[in-house]
Amino acid sequence: MKEIKIGKNDVGQRLDRVLRRAVPALPPSLMQKYLRLKRIKLNGARTQGDARLCAGDTVQLYINDEFFKGPAPEESWRRARGNVNIVYEDENILLCDKRPGQVVHEDENPGSDTLINNIKALLYARGEWNPVCENAFAPALCNRIDRNTGGLVIAAKTAEALRVMNEKIRLHEVQKTYLCLVHGRPSPAAGHLKHFIRRDTQKKQVAVFDRPMPGALTAEMRYRVLESRGGLSLVECTLITGRTHQIRAQMAHIGHPLAGDTKYGTARRNTELPFAHQALYAWRVRFDFRPPSGVLENLAGRSFEAQHIPFLDFFHSLPR
Repeated sequence: MKEIKIGKNDVGQRLDRVLRRAVPALPPSLMQKYLRLKRIKLNGARTQGDARLCAGDTVQLYINDEFFKGPAPEESWRRARGNVNIVYEDENILLCDKRPGQVVHEDENPGSDTLINNIKALLYARGEWNPVCENAFAPALCNRIDRNTGGLVIAAKTAEALRVMNEKIRLHEVQKTYLCLVHGRPSPAAGHLKHFIRRDTQKKQVAVFDRPMPGALTAEMRYRVLESRGGLSLVECTLITGRTHQIRAQMAHIGHPLAGDTKYGTARRNTELPFAHQALYAWRVRFDFRPPSGVLENLAGRSFEAQHIPFLDFFHSLPR
């Protein structure tokens, strides 16, 4: 018989999820059979796979040793170097500045140098997280940005922080502001954009409509032109919704595609630029939390900004 002790990061998790991580060689059908036969118990009693776990619970496993043997699956985060540009950190949250060109999660081209893999490697090296001691939880990102967009990304270091931050984002209590360079000068110089965006997963881009369309989601943001130079404008965009490619697609839809963006702009307009990707940066995050905020109470009312926006040096070198 083997036992699994439930710690704080497994609180609220379903039992079957914890079992899938703790005993990956156990087939789901056999897991359900062992639950029915009471060969898997919770605190010594019969249980079900959808049981929610509490701190201090003990799971007893009366199953064959063969399901605990075999090589552990390769974990790509172990090859990461732990390179993370930290803007803010406490015991629950890590706010980092992702460089343009880095993916946040592994995609169809898997590799170790993702943002989340570097965060895991960093926390493991510090002794703050060890997958051997966790039944189901791993550090996770609360928001994501495109590969070629740089800027602030929120990572949760505990399961409770992840739950609370995700809820705050759902309630629109986390405000994300971006800086971008666009071709031309939007008119008016400040405004509110509301469109309807439909995603094409095959083309990996979105279509923008001025009126509701089947399958399209509402996309809203506020923008403000900060300065114009050399045919480009520096624009501040504050998201109200968070749709795929929202800023890139909406700005292109009103006739001002982002500098460097060939997906929603044209290569011809970008030939003189010193960068080969969209000039877009997740610049500021503000936590407009309403109570209760639980373990994230110390973030309420605070805001954080990225210190270096790569394309600003080029922009400020242009003639007025």
